[in-house]
Amino acid sequence: MIDDIYSAKVLALAANLPHLGRLEAPDGSAEKSSRLCGSRVTVDVGLDDSGRIDRFAQEVKACALGQASAAILGAGAIGASQEDLELATGAFRSMLKAGGPAPAGRFSDLAMLAPVKDYPARHASTLLAFEAALEAVRRGRARTSPAGAA
Repeated sequence: MIDDIYSAKVLALAANLPHLGRLEAPDGSAEKSSRLCGSRVTVDVGLDDSGRIDRFAQEVKACALGQASAAILGAGAIGASQEDLELATGAFRSMLKAGGPAPAGRFSDLAMLAPVKDYPARHASTLLAFEAALEAVRRGRARTSPAGAA
């Protein structure tokens, strides 16, 4: 039943998005959108010397599911590495598309979005924030690495 995906926890997350806005002079930025529903997420990151996120901001124009996902991302983004985001995004995608286990660690709250797996039309908007964050970190690392500066 569709009410399962809009639990009180999901709606509470959607109402309390951390790190809203944009960063001044980010190391990396990315925007992702869903053609199906029009949801759009823009993520800016600042990276420390080891490539971990030390500054994070997001603009989220999405449904409650996309907002809830972005809230979980925002709560755990500071200190996350590219590898952390790759693992979380891969596990999150697998959870939604194949019923795999929820991501572990800093993004384990994504487990509350497991019922979305039964609604494929909602997968894209639910994944947007994580996909944008991963792309922003990749761009930031390419820009700030010695190879990217050449």
